[in-house]
Amino acid sequence: MPAATDADGLTVGQVSTRLGVTVRALHHWDDIGLARPSLRTPAGYRLYTAGDLERLQRIVVYREIGLELERIRAVLDDPAADVPGALRAQRAQVAQRIDRLQQLSAGLDRMIAAHERGLLLTAEQQAAIFGPQWNPDWPAQARQRYGDTAQWQQYAERSASRSPEEWRAVADTVADLDRALADAMDAGVAPGSPEANHLVERHREVFAAYFPLTRQMQVCLGRTFEADPGFAAHYDGIRAGLATWFRQSIDASARAHGIDPDTAGWQ
Repeated sequence: MPAATDADGLTVGQVSTRLGVTVRALHHWDDIGLARPSLRTPAGYRLYTAGDLERLQRIVVYREIGLELERIRAVLDDPAADVPGALRAQRAQVAQRIDRLQQLSAGLDRMIAAHERGLLLTAEQQAAIFGPQWNPDWPAQARQRYGDTAQWQQYAERSASRSPEEWRAVADTVADLDRALADAMDAGVAPGSPEANHLVERHREVFAAYFPLTRQMQVCLGRTFEADPGFAAHYDGIRAGLATWFRQSIDASARAHGIDPDTAGWQ
């Protein structure tokens, strides 16, 4: 390689700034023979001529559209290379990538909406799925109350990927459990019995459709089911006294697992 003065070409740093590529990339392309500088200074530093810069500009363009370095070498150096064919193949890959990114964007939109709204269902869909007693304001109220908790985040992640049909399946499962609780109370099943404990465990499994429920958290929910007017009306509307029976069953199951219901917290 001929020697030159600093005025005969651009340095690596200058080329890096002009083309927006790293010095490390330029060194690598030199090392593999893809884009070697034509000159060097007496001190041995690389200098790029106008011809070198033109080749580098083409490399940058091809890299931007995703061609691999060896493919770029063939496009630049092989007279028989099918450049349009290579570009068409790359265009197909780019189209696939765009489609995937659009899907990711739509997923992010749903995730954002789920964190902000809870349910990604219209008021009409909510009424059709959860019944006429459902209040479409409840998800917004829940977000206001629980939006900064890990459980709301878990709920939102499930909600973002759930279709109306899947929500209907969740609602049907909850309704089946409510009927089983009412039937058990009617049959005189006592809190703390194996039958009642089984229903308490079933409740934790069903509730996992919203977020994982620990036994201590379930105790807290049991208190809410009995004390909150809305929840109490729901359970007592199924069977008079069901809210208290269910809370007592949850407490008894908790004690069987070494948890004091009087001191249980949301954890």
